[in-house]
Amino acid sequence: MVKVNKKGQINHRKKPLIQKRDYIGWMIMLPAIILFAFFVWEPILESVRLSLHTAKGFRIEEFVGFDNYKRLFQYPTFLQALKNTFVYIIWSLIIGFFTPMILAILITETVNLKSLFKVGIYFPNIVPGLATVLMWKYIFGEGKTGVINILLSYIGVEPQVWMNNTLLTIPIIVIILTWKGAGATTLIYMANISNIDPALYEAATIDGAGIIKRIKHIILPSIFSLGKMMLILQIISVFQILYEPLVLKQGGPNNASISIMMLVWNYANREFNYPMAAATSVVICIILIVFSGLYFKFTKTKKD
Repeated sequence: MVKVNKKGQINHRKKPLIQKRDYIGWMIMLPAIILFAFFVWEPILESVRLSLHTAKGFRIEEFVGFDNYKRLFQYPTFLQALKNTFVYIIWSLIIGFFTPMILAILITETVNLKSLFKVGIYFPNIVPGLATVLMWKYIFGEGKTGVINILLSYIGVEPQVWMNNTLLTIPIIVIILTWKGAGATTLIYMANISNIDPALYEAATIDGAGIIKRIKHIILPSIFSLGKMMLILQIISVFQILYEPLVLKQGGPNNASISIMMLVWNYANREFNYPMAAATSVVICIILIVFSGLYFKFTKTKKD
């Protein structure tokens, strides 16, 4: 702020760091900040504290430093669960990441029954998660009772034991997750596509561009930034896979489908070893923080 005194000299008054409108903004955000701190940061800090102690139930007893972490990394099932989690990520990128994009593009380019298709792809999202897993467990049922085996029997194929195949267990679980969650992500992509300037489509039509060129030069560039965000969110959600392998095969066969979040569940609900469950949760948090930081570093552009 500039002010001229009686002698004609200019006095430069420093602008206050916090203005009145800033106080109003902070007051509006304060309830959300308090809730975020209470429901997010407080449990994280409590998990860190619990992981550094022994405990009887939830009652902390003796400080043991990083002993729980040492025991965790020496536990063979932890390495298997960590490996499986990254396998889940790879399969989710192969099966689940591009499926919503393809569905969004196809429905956007559809002329008739577009609303019906939107309802159809979103319908699995409203089905309770446990009901979804039980339904798919019946579909991939063993012997002659599974839906897929019944259909295969009509063409002379012998019944298959789908969930006992260690090579198929994780891809099947990813298919279930994709069926369950792709609809909501598809609608997000469609909302982004709907914001594209219609003049671009008109110019492409005048130039004689077909659907392939419209997708390549108009739609894909418009959803690229959103796709980067959805990618990291999908990876974070994959680290939280729990009840699918738990209900389908209890993490089997031979721990072939156990996830790192299921390992946390086993520590807490089967062994009642809450410090080890907390230590595993902290390791998951650190992995996601490091991975997210590296991801945003290598995908950052000048525009971002």
